[in-house]
Amino acid sequence: MTKKIKVSELAEFDPSKYLDNDEAIADYIRLAIEDGDPGLLAAALGDVARARGMTQVAQAAGLTREALYKALRPEAHPRFDTIQRVCRALGVKLTATVSQAEQPAPTPL
Repeated sequence: MTKKIKVSELAEFDPSKYLDNDEAIADYIRLAIEDGDPGLLAAALGDVARARGMTQVAQAAGLTREALYKALRPEAHPRFDTIQRVCRALGVKLTATVSQAEQPAPTPL
């Protein structure tokens, strides 16, 4: 008979363990941006910062470690300049593209 596992006994998933290269990090942040939830973006940046080392990221962003933790918790709504500073410290660049759903219809000739 198979032993049942309780959810409370499962280890918490930590994505920072898998953010070990620039491509994985860029994809992770891109997906968080595409979701449209600012809290998710803050949490994703926090995961990447933990993967890279919070102290080093905080120093490179010009923030204290405590301020970085506070700004990148899931329920946070960090200011855009904070997001920019953290992205720069992580070596990530935010870019804009035209959304396929938002492209204007071609005008008839």
